Amino acid sequence: MAVIEEIMQIPAEYEKIVFGQFDENIKKIERALSVTLICREGTLRVVGPEGNVKCTRHMLEQLSELAKRGNEISEQNINYMISLAMESKETDVLELDRDLICHTINGRPVKPKTLGQKEYVDAIRNHMITFGLGPAGTGKTYLAMAMAITAFRNDEVGRIILTRPAIEAGEKLGFLPGDLQSKIDPYLRPLYDALYQIMGAESFQKNMEKGLIEVAPLAYMRGRTLDNAYIILDEAQNTTPAQMKMFLTRIGFGSKVIITGDMTQKDLGASVTSGLDIAEKVIRNVEGVAFCELTSRDVVRHPLVQRIVEAYEKYEKKSAKKTRRSTSEIPKEYTEIDKRAEGRKRARSRKAES
Repeated sequence: MAVIEEIMQIPAEYEKIVFGQFDENIKKIERALSVTLICREGTLRVVGPEGNVKCTRHMLEQLSELAKRGNEISEQNINYMISLAMESKETDVLELDRDLICHTINGRPVKPKTLGQKEYVDAIRNHMITFGLGPAGTGKTYLAMAMAITAFRNDEVGRIILTRPAIEAGEKLGFLPGDLQSKIDPYLRPLYDALYQIMGAESFQKNMEKGLIEVAPLAYMRGRTLDNAYIILDEAQNTTPAQMKMFLTRIGFGSKVIITGDMTQKDLGASVTSGLDIAEKVIRNVEGVAFCELTSRDVVRHPLVQRIVEAYEKYEKKSAKKTRRSTSEIPKEYTEIDKRAEGRKRARSRKAES
């Protein structure tokens, strides 16, 4: 591939943000895309293979625009944009920056940070029931909470209902000390954390007291019809098929539902089928229902977490292939033994009948 050079301008006031501390962002881009970046007096020269240079230019233009809008550029931003560039996807990452969901109590904007998250948020807006499936750190629960709080603030719904399966990691609530609230609080802590960050502790408590925000175990949904509410079922991989069916049939008029889960973190017994798994097979093609699958690329926690998730994904795919291979490659001699045994069994049965 021909080596080319392109020249672009990065405004001096944004150089530090775009280049990163000690030019870390520039160094990372150079290593990943096999280009050389030379900056002198506000002029940036990009040298390398033609396709890589064009991807690098596109990336730097978007980073410069993000800086111009007052955004901080994190390591996660750089890693994500590099991963897209390496797949020759010149995606408009600025589209993510334009999709403001809400602000936290401290004024921090809440926006989708990856294309997968953007698709998830759009699905929530356009469907009555949305399933957000993916590994830890992909923002599926946090974004669901942000969407629920925004709808509540805009009077699109009258209340927020948050629920999780109450039995996880083999613990039964009845054996735990304290009243119901103290028993279920540890299971629902991630939901509380998101509520505190976005809504604030004081506002959350007031709405809880008024019954406008309800946090309860999944079992407490039985027998109810949930109208005019934003309902979030978290950790859905730990529901049984009966629980999932019960929950889905509680939905009333004017309500919107988000169901999140990660099948790799199932705490049910090995012999118990997950209700989330069954639901995906049964209602995936039902009108009004959306399934969004987030991946390790959508992890927005520390880069090490992303690498750990990717390592587990590779291991699980490899294990699944081995399992399929071992079940399909049954030695011929064992098949013949099974056939002979079955023949003897039928012969004994006929002899007994005669």
